[in-house]
Amino acid sequence: MTSASTAQSPSADQSETVDGASDRGPDQQSAAPSTGGGGVAGVVRRRFATVDARLDRSSWLATAVVVAIAAIVRFVGLSSPKSKIFDETYYAKDAYGLISRGVEWNYKDNAPSYVVHPPLGKWLIGLGEWAFGYQDTESRVSVPGHLITTAPEFGWRFASAVVGTLSVLLLVRIGRRLFRSTVLGCAAGLLLALDGFHLVLSRAALLDIFLLFFVLAAFGALVLDRDARRRRWARALDDGLDPSRPGRAGRPPTGWRTWPWWRLAAGVLLGCAFAVKWSALYFVPVFALLVLLWEVGVRRSAGVRRPWRDTLLDELPWLVLAGVLLAVTYLATWSGWFLSDDGYYRLASTYPNAPLSDAPVIGPLINLFEYHQAALHFHRTLDEGHKYQSWPWQWLLLGRPVAFYWSSDAGCGASSCAGEILLLGTPLLWWSFLPALVALAWLGAARRDWRAGAILLTVAAGILPWFWFALDGRTMFSFYAAPALPFLVLAVVYVLGALIAPAGADVGAVARLVPGDPGYERRLVGSVAAGAYVLLVALCFAYFYPIFVGRSIPYSDWLSRMWLDGRWI
Repeated sequence: MTSASTAQSPSADQSETVDGASDRGPDQQSAAPSTGGGGVAGVVRRRFATVDARLDRSSWLATAVVVAIAAIVRFVGLSSPKSKIFDETYYAKDAYGLISRGVEWNYKDNAPSYVVHPPLGKWLIGLGEWAFGYQDTESRVSVPGHLITTAPEFGWRFASAVVGTLSVLLLVRIGRRLFRSTVLGCAAGLLLALDGFHLVLSRAALLDIFLLFFVLAAFGALVLDRDARRRRWARALDDGLDPSRPGRAGRPPTGWRTWPWWRLAAGVLLGCAFAVKWSALYFVPVFALLVLLWEVGVRRSAGVRRPWRDTLLDELPWLVLAGVLLAVTYLATWSGWFLSDDGYYRLASTYPNAPLSDAPVIGPLINLFEYHQAALHFHRTLDEGHKYQSWPWQWLLLGRPVAFYWSSDAGCGASSCAGEILLLGTPLLWWSFLPALVALAWLGAARRDWRAGAILLTVAAGILPWFWFALDGRTMFSFYAAPALPFLVLAVVYVLGALIAPAGADVGAVARLVPGDPGYERRLVGSVAAGAYVLLVALCFAYFYPIFVGRSIPYSDWLSRMWLDGRWI
């Protein structure tokens, strides 16, 4: 993603980004209307100001450094520990069944597996197994990789590491566009790269890192859609459009080139997220609401007389089409089940006691619906106790992390050793989330900043629904919060940007200051504080790194890292 979105502060046309590059520099030319054409007022031009998506070498170089750090800590030693850890025992096996038979398959019993999550995440895990090999001692299945033969653990963890690294890339570019600052974008990516929770999920064959990636990608597509729609209105106003005229005469010209392609792409990406885990559904109404609010905002800024009515008339059909693409994408990920006769509940003749059908066309859809009904019943009745279960109000406080792996084997050079993989967020970062959300709500309301609202709503979509299920006593784990993590990081970075900006200035866009200028000392102190915070997070990550990757260390060293005692043991 390239830099910047709408310049919203009154002085945005003379401002600079946090890292010192002018908002009107050669790589950030405004797409707002000129002073000619339709004679658009300057305040409207500033509200519509966006940036061209041209190559910015310096920002991409900085992005590459952050992504390289993320890749190194995710790929080095990826094949350790040996054997399957935590729920890899399910997903690695299901993934191999998908790439070998098109459906999840239990090779030990030679029967289809009953699974309760859609297949896309397992398809992605399976691609790594196809490339690098797979081995299962329990069912005695062992196959070499089609491309490279290596440790089988590397194969089933490869896709997670790739997607985890790519999610850091996405967050850097999304953060840069939101905050109009390479420094703040890279800070967001670096904080995510150095988070233990994200690292552990990036080094294990579980589904949640894929869910996080597709939700974040869908959000990024909607931000690009917002910019594209504002540029469309800006060009039309510059060409003399009168938005007060009724009907099509008061709206920008239409045509396939002006279709909301990024919004439709977001529908596909949300379909991919839904095809990883059904909990992606919680983000759909929030993202739809954001689209409507942004469209109302651009019409109100343009001077449309009835912005809500026109938004609903113009945009609801596109939202419906995006929903159709979501559904089609989701069904497409079940293609292996549709094309095979081996899948669970695939044929009525195989399950005579189930309400299935073998009718052409409609039969498979009926059977898939019944399969979903069975899986939904499982989720609704999942209340069996688990040692590492936790409640939503504990997640941001790190109240009960999940242990993925434990070993007391010797090898650390001490008489007593401990090797653990603990799904624990970097404590200093995670304990910043709640204060950052409070500050974000305050700053966003005071400045009427769309970015704050978008971040808060998306965090709410990732966390709040689980409070409802907690009332029913549903068994749940801290990794259910994974898709909210990038937006929690954006909340922290927003607050860091506010610390750096002069009082009242837009986050990410501050005027050039020299010693003696009002606000210079505030910016200097804020920059030092923000830099010190990121450095402390990095040091905290380094301290906890051994229990993120399962490194064998003396037991006393492991115990010293159990800051919350029994809650972390």
